[in-house]
Amino acid sequence: MFLDIKELEVRPRDFEEDFQPGVIDLGEDVRQRTPLKATGRAELVEEHHGKHEVIRDIRLRGRLSAGLELQCARCLEPVRQDVKRDFELLYRPLGADAGRDELSVTDAEAEIGYYQGQGILLEDVLREQVLLALPLKITCREDCRGLCPQCGQNLNQKQCSCTAPVEDPRWEALKDIRSRLG
Repeated sequence: MFLDIKELEVRPRDFEEDFQPGVIDLGEDVRQRTPLKATGRAELVEEHHGKHEVIRDIRLRGRLSAGLELQCARCLEPVRQDVKRDFELLYRPLGADAGRDELSVTDAEAEIGYYQGQGILLEDVLREQVLLALPLKITCREDCRGLCPQCGQNLNQKQCSCTAPVEDPRWEALKDIRSRLG
């Protein structure tokens, strides 16, 4: 769904969309299990910079939810993750801030995105918000034992017959310090 600046000049646009799995590319590490549901409103916000300059920003407010599947960071088994996120975003025309003196960025300015051309694609916004809602690292369970570094066996399913790696004697000095501090 394209949110056109010309259309938003006339009136705000409400949206209620369901995106089926595969419509929005979430990358190879994330699989969408359920439709991504998004509801919200897009509106035009005019900012006056000086006497003659008016910047037309697009404000998006909404909510999204989806069922996803990711890989466990330790054993690579699939892990289901439900995502729900409220968002309020401001998109400014690309280059609107060019030429301004360098200043420290406020928290509000850090939340500003940029659009190019006549508007923004809602799917791009939702993709970004879904990926931001995901944890950096997800595990199938708290005590996941992961994969054997030698043979790749999933240690949650069965113990492998690999021998324990021989410790490097150069680490002994640090282990000694650790034991005295602990």
